[in-house]
Amino acid sequence: MSKKNIAVILAGCGVFDGTEIFEATLTLLHLDNNNANVVCFAPDIEQHHVINHRTGDAVDEKRNVLTEASRINRGDVHPLSEANADNFDAVIVPGGFGVAKNLSSFALEGGNCEIYEPFAALIRSFHQQEKPIGMICIAPTLLPKILGNGISCTIGHQAGPAGEIDSMGGIHIGCNVDDIVVDHNHKVVTTPAYMEAKRIAEAEQGISKLVNKVISMC
Repeated sequence: MSKKNIAVILAGCGVFDGTEIFEATLTLLHLDNNNANVVCFAPDIEQHHVINHRTGDAVDEKRNVLTEASRINRGDVHPLSEANADNFDAVIVPGGFGVAKNLSSFALEGGNCEIYEPFAALIRSFHQQEKPIGMICIAPTLLPKILGNGISCTIGHQAGPAGEIDSMGGIHIGCNVDDIVVDHNHKVVTTPAYMEAKRIAEAEQGISKLVNKVISMC
């Protein structure tokens, strides 16, 4: 079987203001286990804000999403403006509050959020080409805004975000941390990860299933 080319979209570095590092690392690990060619991308923009992850407090400084994301993949991260769905077989987006703060305004506005348009355009391009889309943790909340009504997806069992998905025209399906939801019609795969996980081993189970499913759908 030929190697699959997979784009991974990052939104900074750190659960509270960027990409959730465990989710990103597990995604990259299982893509490597599948012998995939992986390219990571992140937008070259300023973060919504910066959080001290030890205290949980916002700090008075500015950071760049692309620069921060480069911490996760040993510096090998490219500007989102260079990503082209034509060059890849699938795309995967790990979670973390950067998805809801830097790639969108979901953290502040819920179902009334706006999506960072270059990110939305890229996801729409994968969808239009009928290529698989994997979304992890909080990332599935953006699917109805990006792809329109009728997308089935999951964030686990949390009523608030699940209700926002439904309010935007999506179809939320409850899911345990060790499982995935697959929308075969739209080639979208989602898993709760740290929306439900209490330990990295729990997050790993769903993420491994998601990566394997995305690869199998390419």
